[in-house]
Amino acid sequence: MIIYKKVIDISLSLENCRKLNAQIGFVPTMGALHNGHISLLEMSKKQNQLTVCSIFVNPTQFNDKADFEKYPTTIEADIAALESVGCDVLFLPSVEEIYPDKNSLAHYNLGSLETVLEGKYRPGHFQGVCQVVDRLLSIIQPSAIYLGQKDYQQCMVLQKLIQLKNYNTQLIVCPTLRENSGLAMSSRNIRLSDSGKVAAIAIYNSLLFIKENIARLPLVDLKNQVETSLLQQGFSAVDYVEICDAASLETITDYTPTTSTVVLVAAFIEGVRLIDNMVIS
Repeated sequence: MIIYKKVIDISLSLENCRKLNAQIGFVPTMGALHNGHISLLEMSKKQNQLTVCSIFVNPTQFNDKADFEKYPTTIEADIAALESVGCDVLFLPSVEEIYPDKNSLAHYNLGSLETVLEGKYRPGHFQGVCQVVDRLLSIIQPSAIYLGQKDYQQCMVLQKLIQLKNYNTQLIVCPTLRENSGLAMSSRNIRLSDSGKVAAIAIYNSLLFIKENIARLPLVDLKNQVETSLLQQGFSAVDYVEICDAASLETITDYTPTTSTVVLVAAFIEGVRLIDNMVIS
C-alpha cells in the first residue's frame, strides 16, 4: 500500500492510473476503522482495479467542538487494517492540504435534506460533509465511491452533491454491518463502556419493534413508545425517532406497504451520539 499526504503527489499517481483506463474505487473515512469500513474496501476491491481509502477527520462537519476533539484516532491500527485487506492507496492529508483557502469554502444547495433529521440537530454538518467530499472527489476522481447505509441521510446528501457537481462517479451504498448483538458498527462505539455497548443494543431492538408493528399500530404511538423505551433503557436523550419515505426522507403519517419506508433513530448514551436506521419495503 502506498501512502500519500500531499494532493499533488496522489493526483499525479492517479492520473497515470486513469491513463491506463483503470477503474478507481474510493472509500472516504475519518479513521478508527472497523469491519464496516473493511466491507466497503472489499466491495471496492472486487469491482475496481485500484482502491483508494482516505483518512481525514474533517473539522468543518462537527458542529460540536467537543465531539471533534473526542473523535477516536487509531492511525497505526488503521494502516495495518488497510494493508491486511489489500488497499492499494491511502490518502492521509492535513487540514491545510484539504482546505488550502479556508475563506472560500463552497455552499451547497441541498434542499430539505439539510433541514430534517441530522440536518436539524447538527446544523452545518452536511455543508461540512459536502465540502470535504467535494474536495476529495476532485482529487481522487474515482469511478465509484463506497458508503455505508448506517449514514442513510448522508448517502442521500452525497448523491445530491454528485449531481450538483456533475461528477462522473457512481455512489454505491453497502449494507450496515452489525455486531452479533445487532449494534451497528461505528467508530464512536470505541467510546462506549462494555455496559454501554450492551445498553446501546436497544436502538437496533427499537428498529425491529417498529418493523414488526408498523402495519398495526399508529406511527405516532410507535415513535413515542420507542423514545420512552430508549430513555428507560439508559439513553440520556433522544434526538429523533422518525419514520420516513425512503426516497425523500419526508415524514409519513400512515404506513403504505407498497412504499419503501425507512426508520431512523439518533440518541445519546454515555455522552456518545449513535445513529441507526432500517429500510422497510
